[in-house]
Amino acid sequence: MSAAKRKKRVFTIMITAFACVAAVVFLLPTVLTIANSFMTSGEISANYGAMLGNMTDDEKTYISEDVNLKFIPDKVTFSQYESVLFRNPEYLLKFWNSVILTVPITLFQIATAIFASYGFSRYQGKLKSIIFFMYVILMLMPYQVTLVPNFLVAEKFGILNTRWAIILPGIFSPFSVFLLTKAMRRIPTAYTEAARLDGANELQILFKVYLPLCKGALASIAMLVFIDYWNMVEQPLVLMNDSDMHPLSVFLSQINTGDIGLAFAVGTIYMIPTILMFLYGEDYLVEGITYSGGIKG
Repeated sequence: MSAAKRKKRVFTIMITAFACVAAVVFLLPTVLTIANSFMTSGEISANYGAMLGNMTDDEKTYISEDVNLKFIPDKVTFSQYESVLFRNPEYLLKFWNSVILTVPITLFQIATAIFASYGFSRYQGKLKSIIFFMYVILMLMPYQVTLVPNFLVAEKFGILNTRWAIILPGIFSPFSVFLLTKAMRRIPTAYTEAARLDGANELQILFKVYLPLCKGALASIAMLVFIDYWNMVEQPLVLMNDSDMHPLSVFLSQINTGDIGLAFAVGTIYMIPTILMFLYGEDYLVEGITYSGGIKG
């Protein structure tokens, strides 16, 4: 084996080892949450007694004792899930609040992005370039910058403290438009010209040529949008005063002040939709990143 090949092999082993260590570090909190959700209240108190003993409503002090992080319960129990699912309906209410807010935003944002991106990718012009540039500027701004204008607009239209104050701005977010436009622009014009020669109109070109070629991009965008709004916190806190309408992402911080076992169970339930989405859509996500418009990027 030559020296160059040995160096390349050593480099590959080092990169692989680093990636494995990083993956383990990132997965530890998730594994710990799921494992602790199946522990009894007594075992949780024994493992985190020092942490819980120093947490009060008025003050928090540093932990002076070691906390025992256990990944395998001594006794598996579903009592925490029984409390969350049957004895405390408020948790399920917050979960469905998250669903009611996130699903419409994801679906209608994708629908809006399809038509807007098709226009940006198919037609040229100075006005189109200016509008698309404004989309890019808005996308680069952090949400905190646009939070006050959204609040003022929602108050003006009388939708403040309603779900529409979150859903409507989410539907017209520039994120999906930007990514989908980039994907559609990579579709060769020969496809469009061939469809035009076959007598296809604009809608037929969009739905029979562009969308099938952007299937991976659409799936990856839908996953990213869903995860983003599933974890939102600032929007509900600012735009909705009624805590009964807050999603579970906001309510999670309040659970920690009570039974820590419930926090583990609720946290596990909260992660299920995003984990399932990633597991079933991993191939589409990779395809959407690697390929765009049927052409390898």
